[in-house]
Amino acid sequence: MRLEDFDYPFDESLIAQHPIEPRDRARLLVVDRRTGALAHHRFDDLPTLLRPNDLLVLNDTQVIPARLPGRKRPSGGKVQVLLVRQGEEANRWHALVRGHVRAGQQVELPHGVLASVTTAGEGGHAVITFPSGLDVLAYAEKAGEVPLPPYLHRAPVDEDRVRYQTMFARHPGAVAAPTAGLHFTGPLLHALSAQGVRTAYVTLHVGPGTFKPVTCEDIRRHVMDPEWYELPAATAKLVNDTRAAGGRIVAVGSTAVRVLETAARKGWPLEAGTGETSLFIYPGFRFSVVDLMLTNFHLPKSTLFMLVCALAGRERMLEAYRVAAAGQYRFYSYGDAMLIG
Repeated sequence: MRLEDFDYPFDESLIAQHPIEPRDRARLLVVDRRTGALAHHRFDDLPTLLRPNDLLVLNDTQVIPARLPGRKRPSGGKVQVLLVRQGEEANRWHALVRGHVRAGQQVELPHGVLASVTTAGEGGHAVITFPSGLDVLAYAEKAGEVPLPPYLHRAPVDEDRVRYQTMFARHPGAVAAPTAGLHFTGPLLHALSAQGVRTAYVTLHVGPGTFKPVTCEDIRRHVMDPEWYELPAATAKLVNDTRAAGGRIVAVGSTAVRVLETAARKGWPLEAGTGETSLFIYPGFRFSVVDLMLTNFHLPKSTLFMLVCALAGRERMLEAYRVAAAGQYRFYSYGDAMLIG
């Protein structure tokens, strides 16, 4: 499994810098993973592409405005703090800090909030302690910036607070959006329901590791950063019932795939649970739950591209991406979508 096997030529002008309006008017490339046939649709065609008794599984994590600009005290040097996840204490957060800091140093953040660096490690990893009693999530909503992906070469704007968020987001904790879910609207979910397609939800708080590059030539040596997830009892039951009735499981995004396949490693029927997953899916992986997948177009050599290659086959995915690029599909977080079935 060589890293170069998951490279493909790419024109950066295809990267969508802004979302399309309305959400469900994105283009949708449908890939038949058995035959390799490709078909061009629009995302709001989805009710005609799925079947009654299919089950859509969506990730209801909520992106927090996790990026906080600051200055070191007393030097005044600029830093940027990216909140990653809450620690065991409410005011203590694991973070990534851009700009050199050391343990014991104080950092002044927006609105005069003074935080301290409890630990500082390699690669900018740090633990930040906020003032006691401060509701950090509420503070971030007021003072933080939306942590747009690094390939969006612009500063966040007010529009991003709404659009870099799924319409069903309800559990704060992600630093990146589950982007396949960005295409859904209320009317589209209603139309799917009217067609007999059911919906269920999992939670996976997407961490900065989603953008972590694979650097080892043998991809099997790559280690995924752990991410917290929850598979609710209601969702586990719906998956089990759907499978028993002969319906199909349609995972919306790589995060839903990883939650379902992590749970399946404990056996069938699926059981509710929470925990952390570092599941790395690449070609050769045997899927136990997922029948179809909705996803966006991903970076070359990324773990996300490797996951879709595992589902549909590397050669078929390379051809699908070639066709998408030739057809001027919009790529990455704010881009168009693909249905692999």
